[in-house]
Amino acid sequence: MAVDIVMPQMGESIFEGTITKWLKKPGDKVERDEPLFEISTDKVDAEIPSPSAGVLKEIKVGEGQTVPIQTVVGVIDAAGSAAAASAPAPSAPVKAAAPAAPPAAAPKAAPAPVAAAPRAAMPASAPPAPQDGGRIHSSPLVRRMASEHGIDLSTVTGTGAGGRISKQDIEAMIAGGAPAAAPLASGAPAAPSRPGPPPATAPAPPGVSGAQAHVVLETAVPREKIYFGHYEVQPMSAMRQRIAEHMVASKRVSAHVYSVDEIDMTKVAALRAKSKDEFEKRYETKLTFMPFFVKAAVAGLRAFPTLNASLDGTNVVLHKEINIGIAVALDWGLLVPVVKNADEKNILGIQRTMNDLAERARSKKLKPEEVQESTFSITNPGVFGGLFGLPVISQPNVGILGLGAIEKRPVVINDSIAIRSMCYVTLSYDHRVVDGAIAHQFLHKVKETLENWTEPVL
Repeated sequence: MAVDIVMPQMGESIFEGTITKWLKKPGDKVERDEPLFEISTDKVDAEIPSPSAGVLKEIKVGEGQTVPIQTVVGVIDAAGSAAAASAPAPSAPVKAAAPAAPPAAAPKAAPAPVAAAPRAAMPASAPPAPQDGGRIHSSPLVRRMASEHGIDLSTVTGTGAGGRISKQDIEAMIAGGAPAAAPLASGAPAAPSRPGPPPATAPAPPGVSGAQAHVVLETAVPREKIYFGHYEVQPMSAMRQRIAEHMVASKRVSAHVYSVDEIDMTKVAALRAKSKDEFEKRYETKLTFMPFFVKAAVAGLRAFPTLNASLDGTNVVLHKEINIGIAVALDWGLLVPVVKNADEKNILGIQRTMNDLAERARSKKLKPEEVQESTFSITNPGVFGGLFGLPVISQPNVGILGLGAIEKRPVVINDSIAIRSMCYVTLSYDHRVVDGAIAHQFLHKVKETLENWTEPVL
């Protein structure tokens, strides 16, 4: 019996996913719930388990391809049929599958020109009216891509289920050059002098004039592929592309401002050094500095709730829950899992939650909801030796706390020089919502909490 492998929906707002790696190849045996392939979405990278035991018969969607949810990406021969065909049967499916591959490739090649033709012709015709009385069906990723490339979604015909506009539809529009033509045409009257200078500063080659000169100048140098010297070209991973999209969007949307303060961590460092062995022995988990910073950030957010907010148009949304996103560096990128209701947890609860989230982030076991709904974020470049950093705000938050390295430095205390464990902290905040006065009061509260620590850890 054949069992379809489908692209799962990894959250309510996720409508497509990218297959980053197949962990099995056709002909391999698989067990039910055994990791079968890896996907990347807007929210999280994850391993997808096999829906059935048996033999992987066919892979329909290759690595690097993005498809909508519920798309059949492969087929498994269920365990019953695989067992029934124990010795002679394996060769039959393989022989049958080999000739089937060329016909599968042929239909894909044939529809491509047909699909491309209508999209190429779209700009020449009147923009189609949005479906369902003006509602446009698209994912957050699609809307972000359209915004970045100046594409009006009402002019795009969706090819997904129910007319949904997919990532492939936007990529086709971008590749066809239609979005770029519209802004240039609309902007031409505002800058009529621009078309004149190029022919004067860059004369056409001999024997070429008029419109031909313009074509030569535009096509002579492929600007997107200019490389010099020795180099290596590596395609961005799906996660790296998502990070790039999110970071660019955050810098474009939020008015970033930065504040820096220095904290004397001597008291916390002494408490941790005294308690960490007993803490690990009693609770079977290591004690790091991060739970102390989370607790201090919670104290700051309680005192100055403007930083525990997000912006919705012209409305400031002040969140009642305090959910702290903790940046986790991975070998292949960065994720920000969320410690939900951090204000309700003690040091042990925060440490266990962070360890669990970090471990599952590295093993690609996180659920989409575990990287959503943060109200404030913390990142720790200091763990890699950084003095301090100026992090980019994780949307839709309005603030992120950056932690520098904790190191011993000479400082002046009561007119005397002393050796103290010092740490720089930075606050990146959205100036549309948070003013400098609030930002520095928040940092002072964090500083005060850590320098006068009273909460026990055991």
